[in-house]
Amino acid sequence: MIRLSEKILSKVITKRPEISHKGTFGRAVLIGGNSQYGGAIIMSAEACIKSGAGLTTVITAAKNHSPLHARLPEAMAVTFEETALIDSVLKTAAVILIGPGLGLDQTALKLLQKVLKNQQAQQWLVIDGSAISLFSEYQLALNFPEQTVFTPHQAEWARLSGLPINEQNEETNREQQARLGAKIVLKSHRTTIYDQAAAYCQNPLGNPGMATGGMGDTLAGMITGFLAQFEKKSDTLAAAVYLHSLIGDDLAKTNYVVLPTSISEALPRYLKKYASERK
Repeated sequence: MIRLSEKILSKVITKRPEISHKGTFGRAVLIGGNSQYGGAIIMSAEACIKSGAGLTTVITAAKNHSPLHARLPEAMAVTFEETALIDSVLKTAAVILIGPGLGLDQTALKLLQKVLKNQQAQQWLVIDGSAISLFSEYQLALNFPEQTVFTPHQAEWARLSGLPINEQNEETNREQQARLGAKIVLKSHRTTIYDQAAAYCQNPLGNPGMATGGMGDTLAGMITGFLAQFEKKSDTLAAAVYLHSLIGDDLAKTNYVVLPTSISEALPRYLKKYASERK
């Protein structure tokens, strides 16, 4: 087991080149937020944008567009019904996140099937929340498992892996990760990353103040933003996971409850700090 430390941040987070533009830092497409759970995809988008993705497009229910633009004018928005536009933005994405607040209806299933079918060799895919449940229920397949990241909590991992929570341990989790072939960010009070290309990594940080709705949506958005701009590998996942909890622990020193949006708000300052410290 690798115990994550602050070193992972200076290793992954780089200074921005002097000659650059928004395309330099990756195109991210986020899909989620049905008419009931719009907040989930908005929190993911905020984390993605504030972690540095160059261009972020959000595919979400039409009723979510006004609150999305009010909070994040930097985001572009597409409705679930704009099929041709969805196809166009998916083709140009470096990283796709699907699932936060997506729901479990047929619209959600068709969007997930479209993403899985059309994922390209250069694209990374992050599957979170509702999309994990849909993937498990309908026994869907991956095109590029080595470029796919699932971000389940323990109950979602039980559905995805077939392992009841009381049977989830280091050995069984690694076996099921190897079967899937995708990378697993298993969320708990001590989040663990399983990737057969490397020894599994455990995050030693986190606190009870972070037990708040939207925390996982924010982590998924951070992972997406990191993959959009930094090297696409396991270290980048680990850096996003570690920084998410590091900020949470710092905020918990003076706050009883740590809000996911407060973590996103702090991201640009922390990224600047670790980019500056990199040798």
